[in-house]
Amino acid sequence: MSAIAIAIVNGRCADAASRRTRSNVIPDDAVNPEGPFSWLEWSGRATATEFDGERDTGHRSPAVRRPPGYAGIERGASASARFDLRIGATAGRRSGTSRVGRAGDRPDDGVVTYDAIVVGARCAGATTALLLARAGHRVLLLERAKYPSDTLSTLYIHQSGVERLARWGLLDRIRQTGCPPLTTVSYRVADVYLRGPAPTLPGVVGAFAPRRYVLDPILAEAAAEAGVEVREQTLVTGLTTEDGRVTGVRLRTANGAETTERANLVIGADGMRSTVAKFVDAPLYAEHPNLTCVYFTYWSGIPAHFEIYERTGGWVAAVGTHDDLTLIASYLPQEQFAQVRRDPKAAYLANIQATAPPLWERLTEATMAERLYGTGDQRNFFRQAHGPGWALVGDAGHHKDSINAHGITDAFHQSELLAAELTSGDDPTATINDPVRQQAALARFASARDTQMKPTYHTNLVTARLDPDPHLLSLLRAVQDSPELTERYFSVVAGILSPEDLFTRDLLARL
Repeated sequence: MSAIAIAIVNGRCADAASRRTRSNVIPDDAVNPEGPFSWLEWSGRATATEFDGERDTGHRSPAVRRPPGYAGIERGASASARFDLRIGATAGRRSGTSRVGRAGDRPDDGVVTYDAIVVGARCAGATTALLLARAGHRVLLLERAKYPSDTLSTLYIHQSGVERLARWGLLDRIRQTGCPPLTTVSYRVADVYLRGPAPTLPGVVGAFAPRRYVLDPILAEAAAEAGVEVREQTLVTGLTTEDGRVTGVRLRTANGAETTERANLVIGADGMRSTVAKFVDAPLYAEHPNLTCVYFTYWSGIPAHFEIYERTGGWVAAVGTHDDLTLIASYLPQEQFAQVRRDPKAAYLANIQATAPPLWERLTEATMAERLYGTGDQRNFFRQAHGPGWALVGDAGHHKDSINAHGITDAFHQSELLAAELTSGDDPTATINDPVRQQAALARFASARDTQMKPTYHTNLVTARLDPDPHLLSLLRAVQDSPELTERYFSVVAGILSPEDLFTRDLLARL
């Protein structure tokens, strides 16, 4: 949040911020693709299982309220229980042809060419598949994990992401699971304390932070309803090519069967360590060093809104989520990671005590409900977004430190950008199937992605330095005494208002 505030003041303190950011810049011709080792830890014990470039925590869903018709696996269900995506309810150009865990209907020659194959069925992949299918495309969506499963995530969805869920007809499903809206925001740094109502958009009240084992299956289910063929427990082992163009994927199913599927476009939505990006050798063209490490867990008995606490060398965030639990995340400098991982729980609690004393006091009456999760692999990069017959969306093409919690919102934003370019024109199904038009559409997507993601990328780098700017503190001291300015400030942070909208005559008089 501090980085966004630094961007708000434009010339007033941007010079100081840019000087600090430039010190971390790696020249484009000196990109280092290898980052620090990443894992999921609890009390120093590695527990992660890697899949499609993300980390499956292995955690399975407790008893969370499901939307009507949801047929997920509840805690305690047998391992043979299936996650039913209710394909019988599909609606789309090829309604009724989709299946879960098996190929779609095939012509007599046994060859199916999909309009698109999307690898990775989480926030970026499932929504990309959903939007393409709603435009009339035949889409195959592949997921290595078995739903429902958890993944490392800050959970938070900014208002622009919530607004997209509403437009896609999915927000009510999230609400029906019992996920609480986050209608209050607070931010404490040094002697500054801001608190006010969460910004709103038409039809959107506050933000949400749903558990990923709830959100991700809802997105995949919606894709299936639109006519997408969804296959879980399916590993992409390679790509097929013809004359330098990607034409499909090689797969391995849960029972070890090998198969090949063809598509006019293969979309990698398989996370920061994308296998699709690896197979096409997609280069990084902007990369910055890892700046933080993060550990988090869930607490019961400590109701929370959206709370942020900051100090030099520390950052703590708290958000309310399902089952009356609160996620509390603790960020420390990357250079401390080797020491922190020796006793992550002690470092986690010590940072909360030092950075967020009011929150620490409330923890005395709370209970840690789950083990501690964490990572030191908070990469910051842009990767080439497309090539002949392939594209990358979400974390596969662009990733940043999780400190400002933009991951899910960015994924929704990018999926909408990509689908819009691929379905533009009088015939929304023509572009993806014409190599020339497809390549032009992908180039427009890549340009728009970089243009729209760069501002938050650079401000995120400043925030992740964990070094509050004195000019920022002066600005916030002027803001905190005015409820109107506080509301405006939070609206700018949420991306609802432009930075210029904060600088009212009232604020300028206070500076």
